[in-house]
Amino acid sequence: MAEAEEKETRSNEESTDESEEDESEEEPKLKYERLSNGVTEILQKDAASCMTVHEKFLALGTHYGKVYLLDVQGNITQKFDVSPVKINQISLDESGEHMGVCSEDGKVQVFGLYSAEEFHETFDCPIKIVAVHPHFLRSHCKQFVTGGKKGVKILDMISKQRITNVPRDDISLRPDMYPCSLCWKDNLTLIIGWGNSVKICSVKERHASEMRDLPNRYVEIVFQFDTEFYISGLAPLCDQLVILSYVKEISEKTEVECCARPRLDIVQPLPESCEEISSDALTVRGFQENECRDYHLEYSEGESLFYIISPRDVVVAKERDQDDHIDWLLEKKKYEEALMAAEISQKTIKKHKILDIGLAYINHLVEKGEYDLAARKCQKILGKNTELWEFEVYKFKEIGQLKAISRYLPRRDPVLKPLIYEMVLHEFLESDYEGFATLIKEWPGDLYNNTIIVQAVVDHLKKDPQNRTLLRTLAELYTYDQRYGRALEIYLTLRHKDVFQLIHKHNLFSSIRDKIVLLMDFDSEKAVDMLLDNEDKISIDRVVEELENRPELQHVYLHKLFKRDHHKGQRYHEKQISLYAEYDRPNLLPFLRDSTHCPLEKALEICQQRNFVEETVYLLSRMGNSRSALKMIMEELQDVDKAIEFAKEQDDGELWEDLILYSIDKPPFITGLLNNIGTHVDPILLIHRIKEGMEIPNLRDSLVKILQDYNLQILLREGCKKILVADSLSLLKKMHRTQMKGVLVDEENICESCLSPILPSDASKSFNVVVFHCRHMFHKECLPVSNTVSPVQFCNICSAKHRGPGSAILEMKK
Repeated sequence: MAEAEEKETRSNEESTDESEEDESEEEPKLKYERLSNGVTEILQKDAASCMTVHEKFLALGTHYGKVYLLDVQGNITQKFDVSPVKINQISLDESGEHMGVCSEDGKVQVFGLYSAEEFHETFDCPIKIVAVHPHFLRSHCKQFVTGGKKGVKILDMISKQRITNVPRDDISLRPDMYPCSLCWKDNLTLIIGWGNSVKICSVKERHASEMRDLPNRYVEIVFQFDTEFYISGLAPLCDQLVILSYVKEISEKTEVECCARPRLDIVQPLPESCEEISSDALTVRGFQENECRDYHLEYSEGESLFYIISPRDVVVAKERDQDDHIDWLLEKKKYEEALMAAEISQKTIKKHKILDIGLAYINHLVEKGEYDLAARKCQKILGKNTELWEFEVYKFKEIGQLKAISRYLPRRDPVLKPLIYEMVLHEFLESDYEGFATLIKEWPGDLYNNTIIVQAVVDHLKKDPQNRTLLRTLAELYTYDQRYGRALEIYLTLRHKDVFQLIHKHNLFSSIRDKIVLLMDFDSEKAVDMLLDNEDKISIDRVVEELENRPELQHVYLHKLFKRDHHKGQRYHEKQISLYAEYDRPNLLPFLRDSTHCPLEKALEICQQRNFVEETVYLLSRMGNSRSALKMIMEELQDVDKAIEFAKEQDDGELWEDLILYSIDKPPFITGLLNNIGTHVDPILLIHRIKEGMEIPNLRDSLVKILQDYNLQILLREGCKKILVADSLSLLKKMHRTQMKGVLVDEENICESCLSPILPSDASKSFNVVVFHCRHMFHKECLPVSNTVSPVQFCNICSAKHRGPGSAILEMKK
C-alpha cells in the first residue's frame, strides 16, 4: 500500500511527489503529485470545496465562493467571485466556454467565460449539483440540471421522461455528511457510490412489446457490491473502478475513533463483489479534520489522470508508466528486472538509460560480494565500450578481484589495451600458475605484449625451474612468438602430447633431425608414423643412422616400414634379421616369408646359431633342402603332425619315404601317419613295414579310420561318376535336339571356302550344299576329298581351330 508523502521546506513550499509504500513488495499502480503553484496560494487563505476538469484547464471552487481557472500545473489563469458562500459544484460544457456554478445559498449561475452571456436561478434550498448541457453553446441547448441530496433520478433528455429512481441503501447515513458520488463510464453506464455501496447501472432499450405506458428505456443494475469504507468519489479506469474512500480508525493512543488518511483503491467489479487491484493511503494536508463530504474525486477522460480534492490539498494521481516501473524496481534493488524492463521498452522510456541501469546493477553485485556474477554481467552491459571495460577492470583490481573478471574480458571486437590483459596475467602469475596457464591457452597471443609475459615467466622459473605448468606455458608463449625450436625443446623435455601436433603444424622437421631418439622414447608409435609419413623431409637412411645406438628403436622403425612397403627398406633387410631375432622373434618368420631381399644364407646362419627350429626349417625348405628340413622337424621338434604337414606341402614322394623310414620304429609316429597318410600315400606301404609284435597306440582306431576314408573315397568316386554320367546324358540329349533343328540357308550366306554366295543366282541351276552343325556352309565341290573310309565329314574350320569337329547335318541338292 502506498502513502502520499507530505514534504515541507523552510520556504513553506510543499509537494507530494509519490505515494509512500509499506513493507510489501507489491508495486503500486498509480503515482501521486501535489498540485502546487497557484493552488498552494489559494489554499493558504481559502479551502477547496469542488473542482471540475476540462481537457484545456481546471476549475476550482472554494468555501469563500470563489472559482479559479487553472492550467494543468496549477497556475491561476482567471478568478471569479461567484458567491459569498461555499461553491458546491462546477460544470463546464464540452467547448469549455460556459460554466455552471451552484452554491450553498441556493443560487445557480451559468455564464460565459469569454462572453457576457449569463443565466441566474435561485432556489430556496442549498443546491448540491449542477450539470450544464454539453452543447450549451448552441442556442437550442441552453439547459442545465440541478440536484439536491436525497436521491438519484435518471432522466431521458430526449423523451423528457424519468426512467427510474435509485434509492439509498443505508438511509441511516445523513446525505449531507455522506453525499452521493456519480460518474458516467459511457453514455449508457452510470456508476453510483453512496455510503459504502457501489452500483453500476446500465441503461437499456425496452422492447416494443413491453412498453405500454412505460418509458422507452429502463435501468439494470449489472454490478453491486459494498466497500470497506465510505465512498467520497468514483472514476472509471478501463474496465476497472477507482474509488476514493473516507476512512475512520481507532487511535492507538486515545482509543477514540478518529479520521484516518483517505484511500484511493483500484478494484475490479464482480457481479456481487469486487477484487482489489491496488490500495494507497494518501497523506493530504489536514486529513485529521476532514469529513467524507470534504473529499472529491475528478478525472480527465482519456489521460488516466485523477484529481483528489480536499479542503487544503489537491493531489493528482497518474497511472505509472515504464519509467516509474523501473524506478520502483531500482528502489527495491531488483536490478535484473529493471534492466530487462528497460531493454523491452527502450523506445518509450524517457527517464532511464539501459547503460546507467546496467552499471548500477554491476555496482550492486560488487557491493554484495557477487563478483563472478558482476563480471559476467559486464559482457552484456558494457558491450563494445572499451572505456567502460577498462574502468571496470581497474575497479575490480582495486577490490582484489581481477581473477573474477578475467574470464569475461573481451578478446575480439572490442580489444582492450594490452596493459589490461598484462595486468590480469601478472595477477595470476603471482598467485595461480594453473589459472595463468589457462588464460595463456585461451587468449589469443596478440592481446598482450608477448615478450613482457615471457620474461615474467622466465623470472618465475628461476625460482622454480622444474615447475611443469610454467614450462608448458612458456612453450606455448614461444609458439605464439614463433620461436618453435625453443618450444619444441620444452615439449620434448616435458614429454608433452602436443609435441607432434607442434611439429606438423609448423613444419619443424628440420628441427627434429637430431631429436629422433627423444621422440621415439616419448611415443615410439606416433614418432614412427610421423617419420614414415614425412620421408621426403627426413629420409629413411637418416632415421636409421640416428637410431644406430638404439637398436630396439631401430627395429620398431624398420618393422613398421616393412609393414608399409616390403621393398622400400630392402637394403636393411639383412640387418633386420638380427633385429627380429633379438627383439621380435614372433615376427621373424613372417618377415622371412614376405621378404624377397634378405640373404637366406645369413638368415640360416643366425637362426641356427640361436636354435630357431621353425625358422631354420622354413629356410632349409626355401633353399631346396627339404630332406634336412624334414629331418630337423622329426629330430628337433619331434612333431609328427608338423612333419606330415610339411610333407604334404612339398608333395615329394622321397620325403614321404624318409618320413616312413624315420617313423617305422616309433609307434606314436606310426599312429600319426596312419591317421593322415591315406590321401597322399597308399597306407598298405606303411602297414607292410610295421614289425610284427610292435605295439602301436590306437591301432584299431587308425585302421578303422583308414577303411572309413577308403569307403568315403569310393563313395565320392561313385557319386562323381553318377553326376558325370547324368550330365553327359543330358548334354547329349540337348545336342541331339539342337542338331535336329533346321538351318536357314538364303542368299546372304556364303561358302566358307570360295567365299561366293552359297546359293546360285539362277534358281533353275542345280547346286549341292553341305551345312555343318557349327553353321559353317560349303559348296559340295569346295570341300576337300576325305582320305578316310568313314562317311562322316567334319568342318575344316572348326577342326583347324580345335573347337571340335562339326559333322555335316544337311546336304542340299538340286
